[in-house]
Amino acid sequence: MPESFNDLTQLYKATLRQVCFKYEYYNSPRGHSEYEIIGYNVRLNNPTARFCLNTERKQNIVFNYAEALWYLSGKNDVDFIAYYAPSMKRYSPDGKSLPGTGYGARLRYYGTNALDQIERAIDILKNDDADSKRVVLQIFSAEEDLFRRNIDVSCTLGLQLLLRDGKLNMVGFMRANDAYIGLLNDIFSFTFLQEYIASRIGCEIGHYTHQVGSLHVYDDTLKRALTVLNNQETLRQNISIPTMPLGTSSETISSVLNFEAQIRKGQVSLDDLLNIPLSPYWRDILLLFWIYRQIKMGEQLPRKAMESINQYYRPFIINRWDSTTDY
Repeated sequence: MPESFNDLTQLYKATLRQVCFKYEYYNSPRGHSEYEIIGYNVRLNNPTARFCLNTERKQNIVFNYAEALWYLSGKNDVDFIAYYAPSMKRYSPDGKSLPGTGYGARLRYYGTNALDQIERAIDILKNDDADSKRVVLQIFSAEEDLFRRNIDVSCTLGLQLLLRDGKLNMVGFMRANDAYIGLLNDIFSFTFLQEYIASRIGCEIGHYTHQVGSLHVYDDTLKRALTVLNNQETLRQNISIPTMPLGTSSETISSVLNFEAQIRKGQVSLDDLLNIPLSPYWRDILLLFWIYRQIKMGEQLPRKAMESINQYYRPFIINRWDSTTDY
């Protein structure tokens, strides 16, 4: 059984510590020097605790939610995700799409038959065989160009879903994972997907296991990783982590994505947003996107926005974008 942790903060620091101080290899694939461990696995007992509270890490939860919803959208377009992470543009081979990194296209439209793997997984677990070991969301494709010339190859092989004792567990299989940047974002997105499928099935969420072929920290992020390890200060949280409502539907996701697109275009006012006919959980995520747009446009954040959002999110906003706030 892999080493297990109750929250991502503990898991993240323990993983960084392993790679930085107990690495097996120092090598340079594609010219990028790195410290590497081969065959790493670890477990998150509570996948909803997907937030890193270390103040030095300054987790960008806005990007995390955007990436997870990008996957559920079924798209791999650059425009959506680059709005939240402009640096991702450089990984696009054509300036329009991210065929390796944009997992959504393969999750929702896999292969020549455009198979929706998520809907199939839900159907199997609800209507065919609840104890199945076959429910795998395949991401990596043998058809990908693996040669050095390709700058965008899928890091994730696949995600396995296992419904046991009324709880949905997930195992993520990765060919490679950057322990400083990628691991934090990937675990967030995968556990969000796990929670969504559990919600659709109507069951509780179990544990998440993260398995990696090559776990590494690059030379150019080693100092930042060590700074995180040396930091003992955490964001103070005295309220519960927001959890996805049971019974969340595909229509809910479509509605959230439609509102996100309007927010990105500046077509939704704060008052309009606060009256959107969605549950508080989804309104808060949309409010995060609205707050991010204010910051991106160089606008001051209205006090009302910060007072209206779930207070669990407030320390993350302050910790990452404190200079742009007004409260």
